[in-house]
Amino acid sequence: MKKQDKTRSSGVLMHITSLPGKYGIGTLGKEAYEFVDLLAEGGQKYWQILPFNPVSSVFGYSPYSPISSFAGNYFFIDPDMLHEEKWIKSDITSYISRDENGDYVDFEKVEAAKQPLLKTAALDFFKYAEKPLLQEFDRFCKKENHWLEDYCLYVSLAEHFKDYNWLEWEEGCRMREPSTVKTWSQKLEPSIRFHRFVQFIFFKQWALLKAYANKKGIHIIGDIPIYVNLDSSEAWANPGIFQLDAGTLRPKKVAGVPPDYFSPTGQRWGNPLYTWFENGQLKEETVQWWIARLKHLFKFVDLTRLDHFRGFESYWAIPAKEPTAIKGKWEKGPGLALFLRLKDELGELPIIAEDLGVITPKVELLRDQLGFPGMKILQFAFDFDPKNSYLPHNYTNSNCIVYTGTHDNDTTNGWFYEQGIDEKTRQYVMEYMHLNHIHEFHWQFITLALSSIAGLSIFPVQDLLGYAGQFRMNTPGKSHDNWRWKLVPNRLTPGTMHRLKNLCELYNRLS
Repeated sequence: MKKQDKTRSSGVLMHITSLPGKYGIGTLGKEAYEFVDLLAEGGQKYWQILPFNPVSSVFGYSPYSPISSFAGNYFFIDPDMLHEEKWIKSDITSYISRDENGDYVDFEKVEAAKQPLLKTAALDFFKYAEKPLLQEFDRFCKKENHWLEDYCLYVSLAEHFKDYNWLEWEEGCRMREPSTVKTWSQKLEPSIRFHRFVQFIFFKQWALLKAYANKKGIHIIGDIPIYVNLDSSEAWANPGIFQLDAGTLRPKKVAGVPPDYFSPTGQRWGNPLYTWFENGQLKEETVQWWIARLKHLFKFVDLTRLDHFRGFESYWAIPAKEPTAIKGKWEKGPGLALFLRLKDELGELPIIAEDLGVITPKVELLRDQLGFPGMKILQFAFDFDPKNSYLPHNYTNSNCIVYTGTHDNDTTNGWFYEQGIDEKTRQYVMEYMHLNHIHEFHWQFITLALSSIAGLSIFPVQDLLGYAGQFRMNTPGKSHDNWRWKLVPNRLTPGTMHRLKNLCELYNRLS
């Protein structure tokens, strides 16, 4: 919910990839505009997406393991919109076949098709685009130079060396020796220029979509992972903000979470940790990078979910040589001081705190001091503890967002009907919700969320459709076949959205 918006409202969670694109993946084209229209028709005010940054097969195409925290994912560029540009002379849509009826994205197929399509488009752009558009391109490159040049060189070098792991590149590239960087920048200039063009087109299409959504009264909620990949342009270009060995640039400690009830060895994520402090003060280089990161994202979304918010209060630091998270320890995060600096530079921060997991009173205090809404997940509520903070009767104020589930959860029907809970828990859920039958449980769960005091309720689109667990977006701990679910055209109908709208009206979420 927007900071100044105190009214009750509702929204839908669906990533761009999951839109019913006719070329095998959702894009920023017609299907995105039609989805906005459906949201507006259904009385919704928010569209939540996952991170929109470029992904890699090395990391299972996960949007939470991007190769850049600033760049846009070229998979989302719409071929039809691109083909309508006056400077396009080639039939770029011939590169990819129509594929709209599958339930899952074939990322490998999309990647193989989009690269040659965009390279042909780039050739036409630099050959046929008129001067005003070329000047617009130059202005974009100049304005975004603080991240764009590093990213374009990084990707070009990765393509040349066939490896995003910059620690394995030749010494001069790995250490960013100025003379080596200059030499490779000149050598790879055609590739660098191509990647500049791709980013120009992505953000041009994105800006048009966001303007349309906002005009329709739809606010876009983005997502920002707290950590970045080591195999990323940010880690390569900004080693000083991470806890890296000065000689080898390899991480000294990495991110994760400690052992708990769910995992006896904890989780070793492997991301490099930030150097938050220097000489007892916040490290200015790290602070400036975060200012730039948030300022960039705030231009393209209306609100953003800040992943792993508890890591700003304290974080689990694991020695890089350790194979598990067991021997990590808690270290002090930047806390309130960082966010006060961010507020000084950026004004009010339109942030949602992802405050899930084991959250301490200190984390809750930080969230509340900042006025950030937290998250309430109904699937986490039913552990037979009447004081469980996710149970709606325990919500203490409206400054929170209630979800049936997130991208990491099973679908609601998968959770309830399949293997998500046992029979005892199922009966407890029904007793809590006063249910005598379990017909269309997903709508019962949605109703529970809408009736709560939470200022904003958000539902994965799979829950609106009553989809089974096979259509979930991500299974944490599973290393393959995640992030691939895609909506088939015409499955999300005006009738479904009108049903949601009627419930929103019943529970005063249309104001």
